[in-house]
Amino acid sequence: MKTELYQKVENYMLSCMTDSAHDKEHIYRVLYMALDIAKYENEVDMDILIISCLLHDIGRQEQFKDPKLCHAKIGSEKAYQYLIDISFSEEKANLVKSCILTHRFRSDNPPNSIEAKILFDADKLDVTGTLGIARTLLYNALVSEPLYSVDENRCVLNGENDKLPSFFREYKYKLEKLYDKFYTNRGMQIAKERQSSAIAFYTSMLNEVQDCYKKGVTELGDILS
Repeated sequence: MKTELYQKVENYMLSCMTDSAHDKEHIYRVLYMALDIAKYENEVDMDILIISCLLHDIGRQEQFKDPKLCHAKIGSEKAYQYLIDISFSEEKANLVKSCILTHRFRSDNPPNSIEAKILFDADKLDVTGTLGIARTLLYNALVSEPLYSVDENRCVLNGENDKLPSFFREYKYKLEKLYDKFYTNRGMQIAKERQSSAIAFYTSMLNEVQDCYKKGVTELGDILS
């Protein structure tokens, strides 16, 4: 890839980033992990992969303003139009568009090309391990979601069947289930290496807050007449 093209696309990406949980450093981590994964695959178009990585979250601002919107869909359209505007090949612009459209975990559009699969895996790796925990907590704070929910008996719910959004619910609904949903062997390998730290964090936090509530509710009941 020509340095000039990389810098153009990078500058456009930087102009679109506002969400602290999906900030520019998230983009670079995804890019760097994608480059790692690509070394283990054959016939990867590096221009398509690098551009897709740089632009995969440029629709985040619109989704943040209106949660009903899909950042992958909006981002894919913005990326396509931007690439056409800078005289990028229409064929390759469409390939980038497809990569971005299919990178989202909560999507009915699975990635098909090797570049799309690498982007998907690299992006998902950023929500594995302790880094994934930290990013989820950061995003929950950004949208004012609690760490956990409690039932009518003041028992802390573990997130398994929670209806209201919380960190514990996000962990059980998404983070815990990520580790067998990678498309590349290298992506799966890295994810498995990180899995134990995420489990340890969730388990420790759950035990701490459940113990706090269990003892506290009992002691308060003994004091109140």
